[in-house]
Amino acid sequence: MKDFIYSYPTKVYFGDKAAAKALPAELAKAGKTVMIAYGGGSVKRSGVYDEICGYLKEAGKEIVDFSGIMPNPTYKKVQEGAALAKEKGVDFILAVGGGSVIDCCKIIAAQAVTEDDIWTMEFKEHIYPTEFLPMGAVVTASGTGAEMNNGAVITNEETMEKAGVLGAHASFAVLDPEHMMSLPAKQVISGAFDTLSHSMETYLGSPREVTLSDEIAEAVMRNVIRNTRLIVKDIHNKEARTELMWLPPWRKTAS
Repeated sequence: MKDFIYSYPTKVYFGDKAAAKALPAELAKAGKTVMIAYGGGSVKRSGVYDEICGYLKEAGKEIVDFSGIMPNPTYKKVQEGAALAKEKGVDFILAVGGGSVIDCCKIIAAQAVTEDDIWTMEFKEHIYPTEFLPMGAVVTASGTGAEMNNGAVITNEETMEKAGVLGAHASFAVLDPEHMMSLPAKQVISGAFDTLSHSMETYLGSPREVTLSDEIAEAVMRNVIRNTRLIVKDIHNKEARTELMWLPPWRKTAS
Protein backbone atom coordinates (compact mmCIF):
# COMPACT_ATOMS: atom_id res chain seq x y z
CA MET A 1 0.00 0.00 0.00
CA LYS A 2 1.30 3.46 -0.90
CA ASP A 3 1.78 6.26 1.62
CA PHE A 4 -0.99 8.85 1.72
CA ILE A 5 -2.47 11.75 3.67
CA TYR A 6 -6.21 11.35 4.20
CA SER A 7 -8.60 14.24 4.77
CA TYR A 8 -12.26 14.71 3.94
CA PRO A 9 -13.37 18.05 5.35
CA THR A 10 -17.04 17.88 4.32
CA LYS A 11 -19.45 17.39 7.21
CA VAL A 12 -22.36 15.19 6.14
CA TYR A 13 -25.89 15.45 7.53
CA PHE A 14 -27.68 12.31 6.40
CA GLY A 15 -31.25 11.11 6.87
CA ASP A 16 -34.80 12.30 7.37
CA LYS A 17 -35.14 16.04 7.99
CA ALA A 18 -31.39 16.46 7.53
CA ALA A 19 -31.85 20.02 6.24
CA ALA A 20 -33.73 20.99 9.40
CA LYS A 21 -30.75 19.83 11.45
CA ALA A 22 -28.02 21.16 9.19
CA LEU A 23 -29.09 24.54 7.88
CA PRO A 24 -29.94 26.42 11.10
CA ALA A 25 -26.62 25.30 12.60
CA GLU A 26 -24.48 25.85 9.51
CA LEU A 27 -26.09 29.10 8.35
CA ALA A 28 -25.33 30.64 11.72
CA LYS A 29 -21.66 30.49 10.67
CA ALA A 30 -22.31 32.06 7.25
CA GLY A 31 -22.35 35.72 6.28
CA LYS A 32 -25.43 37.79 5.55
CA THR A 33 -25.83 37.19 1.80
CA VAL A 34 -26.35 33.65 0.53
CA MET A 35 -26.50 32.60 -3.10
CA ILE A 36 -28.83 29.66 -3.66
CA ALA A 37 -27.74 27.94 -6.87
CA TYR A 38 -29.71 25.28 -8.71
CA GLY A 39 -30.49 23.84 -12.13
CA GLY A 40 -33.91 23.79 -13.77
CA GLY A 41 -37.31 23.91 -12.13
CA SER A 42 -37.33 20.50 -10.46
CA VAL A 43 -36.26 21.83 -7.06
CA LYS A 44 -39.17 24.27 -7.19
CA ARG A 45 -41.71 21.67 -8.32
CA SER A 46 -40.60 19.28 -5.59
CA GLY A 47 -40.84 21.92 -2.85
CA VAL A 48 -37.15 21.66 -1.95
CA TYR A 49 -36.48 25.24 -3.07
CA ASP A 50 -39.21 26.68 -0.83
CA GLU A 51 -38.00 24.54 2.07
CA ILE A 52 -34.42 25.77 1.75
CA CYS A 53 -35.45 29.40 1.27
CA GLY A 54 -37.54 29.09 4.42
CA TYR A 55 -34.47 28.15 6.43
CA LEU A 56 -32.50 30.99 4.87
CA LYS A 57 -35.18 33.53 5.75
CA GLU A 58 -35.50 32.19 9.29
CA ALA A 59 -31.74 32.70 9.63
CA GLY A 60 -32.13 36.31 8.48
CA LYS A 61 -30.18 35.84 5.26
CA GLU A 62 -30.47 37.88 2.10
CA ILE A 63 -31.06 35.49 -0.80
CA VAL A 64 -29.40 35.79 -4.21
CA ASP A 65 -31.00 33.45 -6.74
CA PHE A 66 -28.80 31.76 -9.36
CA SER A 67 -30.63 29.26 -11.57
CA GLY A 68 -30.16 27.45 -14.85
CA ILE A 69 -27.05 25.39 -14.12
CA MET A 70 -27.10 22.76 -16.84
CA PRO A 71 -25.94 19.14 -16.90
CA ASN A 72 -22.21 19.20 -17.71
CA PRO A 73 -21.91 22.83 -16.60
CA THR A 74 -20.09 25.26 -18.86
CA TYR A 75 -17.28 27.61 -17.96
CA LYS A 76 -19.48 30.44 -19.21
CA LYS A 77 -22.03 29.52 -16.53
CA VAL A 78 -19.25 29.50 -13.93
CA GLN A 79 -18.27 33.03 -14.96
CA GLU A 80 -21.90 34.14 -14.86
CA GLY A 81 -22.27 32.85 -11.30
CA ALA A 82 -18.98 34.38 -10.19
CA ALA A 83 -19.94 37.76 -11.65
CA LEU A 84 -23.28 37.66 -9.83
CA ALA A 85 -21.57 36.71 -6.56
CA LYS A 86 -19.18 39.66 -6.89
CA GLU A 87 -21.97 42.08 -7.84
CA LYS A 88 -24.21 41.09 -4.93
CA GLY A 89 -21.46 40.72 -2.34
CA VAL A 90 -22.28 37.07 -1.72
CA ASP A 91 -20.84 35.63 1.49
CA PHE A 92 -21.86 32.00 1.07
CA ILE A 93 -22.94 29.70 -1.79
CA LEU A 94 -25.55 26.99 -1.23
CA ALA A 95 -25.68 24.49 -4.09
CA VAL A 96 -29.05 22.73 -4.30
CA GLY A 97 -29.10 19.87 -6.80
CA GLY A 98 -27.00 17.06 -8.16
CA GLY A 99 -23.39 16.73 -9.23
CA SER A 100 -23.52 19.32 -12.01
CA VAL A 101 -24.88 22.05 -9.75
CA ILE A 102 -22.37 21.23 -7.02
CA ASP A 103 -19.46 21.10 -9.48
CA CYS A 104 -20.37 24.47 -10.98
CA CYS A 105 -20.54 26.05 -7.53
CA LYS A 106 -17.10 24.71 -6.55
CA ILE A 107 -15.53 26.74 -9.34
CA ILE A 108 -17.79 29.76 -8.86
CA ALA A 109 -16.55 29.82 -5.25
CA ALA A 110 -12.98 30.06 -6.54
CA GLN A 111 -13.57 32.51 -9.38
CA ALA A 112 -15.64 34.88 -7.23
CA VAL A 113 -12.67 35.86 -5.07
CA THR A 114 -10.06 36.47 -7.77
CA GLU A 115 -9.68 38.59 -10.88
CA ASP A 116 -7.46 35.93 -12.45
CA ASP A 117 -9.05 33.47 -14.85
CA ILE A 118 -9.32 30.09 -13.14
CA TRP A 119 -9.03 28.10 -16.39
CA THR A 120 -5.84 29.94 -17.35
CA MET A 121 -4.46 29.57 -13.84
CA GLU A 122 -4.95 25.83 -13.67
CA PHE A 123 -4.25 24.68 -17.22
CA LYS A 124 -1.62 27.14 -18.42
CA GLU A 125 0.09 28.48 -15.30
CA HIS A 126 -0.49 25.32 -13.23
CA ILE A 127 -1.48 27.42 -10.23
CA TYR A 128 -4.42 26.28 -8.12
CA PRO A 129 -6.74 28.53 -6.10
CA THR A 130 -6.33 28.60 -2.34
CA GLU A 131 -9.06 31.08 -1.42
CA PHE A 132 -12.78 30.54 -1.91
CA LEU A 133 -16.20 31.72 -0.96
CA PRO A 134 -17.47 29.19 1.57
CA MET A 135 -20.12 26.83 0.25
CA GLY A 136 -22.45 24.03 1.25
CA ALA A 137 -24.53 21.52 -0.70
CA VAL A 138 -28.06 20.16 -0.48
CA VAL A 139 -28.07 17.01 -2.59
CA THR A 140 -31.27 16.28 -4.53
CA ALA A 141 -29.93 13.78 -7.09
CA SER A 142 -27.13 11.38 -6.20
CA GLY A 143 -24.70 9.39 -8.29
CA THR A 144 -21.28 11.01 -8.35
CA GLY A 145 -20.57 11.94 -4.73
CA ALA A 146 -19.63 15.43 -5.96
CA GLU A 147 -20.38 16.88 -2.55
CA MET A 148 -17.40 15.07 -1.04
CA ASN A 149 -14.47 16.62 -2.93
CA ASN A 150 -13.25 19.79 -4.63
CA GLY A 151 -13.00 18.46 -8.17
CA ALA A 152 -15.42 19.61 -10.85
CA VAL A 153 -16.00 18.57 -14.46
CA ILE A 154 -16.48 21.74 -16.50
CA THR A 155 -16.96 22.25 -20.25
CA ASN A 156 -15.14 25.21 -21.76
CA GLU A 157 -17.07 25.82 -24.97
CA GLU A 158 -14.64 28.50 -26.10
CA THR A 159 -11.63 26.18 -26.08
CA MET A 160 -13.69 23.05 -26.90
CA GLU A 161 -12.38 21.29 -23.78
CA LYS A 162 -14.08 19.32 -21.03
CA ALA A 163 -11.80 18.88 -18.05
CA GLY A 164 -11.47 18.42 -14.33
CA VAL A 165 -11.04 21.72 -12.50
CA LEU A 166 -10.18 22.15 -8.81
CA GLY A 167 -12.23 24.51 -6.68
CA ALA A 168 -13.79 24.70 -3.23
CA HIS A 169 -14.80 21.93 -0.87
CA ALA A 170 -18.32 22.12 0.50
CA SER A 171 -18.06 22.69 4.23
CA PHE A 172 -21.19 20.60 4.73
CA ALA A 173 -23.57 18.45 2.69
CA VAL A 174 -27.23 17.67 3.35
CA LEU A 175 -28.40 14.26 2.15
CA ASP A 176 -32.10 13.72 2.87
CA PRO A 177 -33.51 10.74 0.93
CA GLU A 178 -36.90 12.47 0.96
CA HIS A 179 -35.44 15.07 -1.41
CA MET A 180 -34.95 12.28 -3.96
CA MET A 181 -38.40 10.74 -3.69
CA SER A 182 -39.88 13.00 -6.35
CA LEU A 183 -37.24 12.00 -8.93
CA PRO A 184 -38.52 9.84 -11.81
CA ALA A 185 -37.37 6.24 -12.02
CA LYS A 186 -35.15 6.94 -15.02
CA GLN A 187 -33.14 9.56 -13.13
CA VAL A 188 -32.80 7.42 -10.00
CA ILE A 189 -31.55 4.44 -12.02
CA SER A 190 -29.24 6.66 -14.09
CA GLY A 191 -27.70 7.91 -10.84
CA ALA A 192 -27.24 4.33 -9.66
CA PHE A 193 -25.43 3.44 -12.88
CA ASP A 194 -23.27 6.54 -12.44
CA THR A 195 -22.19 5.22 -9.04
CA LEU A 196 -21.64 1.78 -10.54
CA SER A 197 -19.48 3.07 -13.41
CA HIS A 198 -17.31 5.20 -11.10
CA SER A 199 -16.79 2.18 -8.83
CA MET A 200 -15.80 0.10 -11.85
CA GLU A 201 -13.22 2.74 -12.79
CA THR A 202 -11.64 2.34 -9.37
CA TYR A 203 -11.90 -1.44 -9.48
CA LEU A 204 -10.50 -1.95 -12.97
CA GLY A 205 -7.78 0.70 -12.75
CA SER A 206 -4.25 0.53 -11.40
CA PRO A 207 -2.70 -0.86 -9.27
CA ARG A 208 -3.71 -4.33 -10.43
CA GLU A 209 -3.07 -6.22 -7.19
CA VAL A 210 -5.95 -6.75 -4.73
CA THR A 211 -6.29 -3.70 -2.50
CA LEU A 212 -8.65 -2.41 0.17
CA SER A 213 -10.03 0.08 -2.38
CA ASP A 214 -10.92 -2.81 -4.70
CA GLU A 215 -12.78 -4.63 -1.95
CA ILE A 216 -14.66 -1.45 -1.04
CA ALA A 217 -15.54 -1.02 -4.72
CA GLU A 218 -16.85 -4.60 -4.82
CA ALA A 219 -19.11 -3.90 -1.83
CA VAL A 220 -20.40 -0.69 -3.41
CA MET A 221 -21.11 -2.41 -6.74
CA ARG A 222 -22.99 -5.26 -5.05
CA ASN A 223 -25.04 -2.75 -3.09
CA VAL A 224 -25.86 -0.69 -6.21
CA ILE A 225 -27.00 -3.80 -8.09
CA ARG A 226 -29.14 -5.08 -5.21
CA ASN A 227 -30.87 -1.76 -4.56
CA THR A 228 -31.34 -0.93 -8.24
CA ARG A 229 -33.23 -4.19 -8.64
CA LEU A 230 -35.43 -3.22 -5.69
CA ILE A 231 -36.08 0.19 -7.29
CA VAL A 232 -37.08 -1.44 -10.57
CA LYS A 233 -39.68 -3.49 -8.66
CA ASP A 234 -40.88 -0.55 -6.55
CA ILE A 235 -39.80 2.99 -7.40
CA HIS A 236 -41.16 4.18 -4.04
CA ASN A 237 -38.90 1.88 -2.01
CA LYS A 238 -37.45 4.48 0.35
CA GLU A 239 -34.92 2.18 1.98
CA ALA A 240 -33.43 1.29 -1.41
CA ARG A 241 -33.30 4.97 -2.38
CA THR A 242 -31.65 5.76 0.95
CA GLU A 243 -28.94 3.18 0.29
CA LEU A 244 -28.37 4.53 -3.22
CA MET A 245 -28.05 8.08 -1.88
CA TRP A 246 -25.37 7.13 0.65
CA LEU A 247 -23.29 5.00 -1.72
CA PRO A 248 -21.63 7.82 -3.75
CA PRO A 249 -20.28 9.78 -0.76
CA TRP A 250 -19.24 6.53 0.94
CA ARG A 251 -17.37 5.49 -2.22
CA LYS A 252 -15.61 8.87 -2.37
CA THR A 253 -14.75 8.84 1.33
CA ALA A 254 -13.60 5.26 1.61
CA SER A 255 -11.81 4.59 -1.67
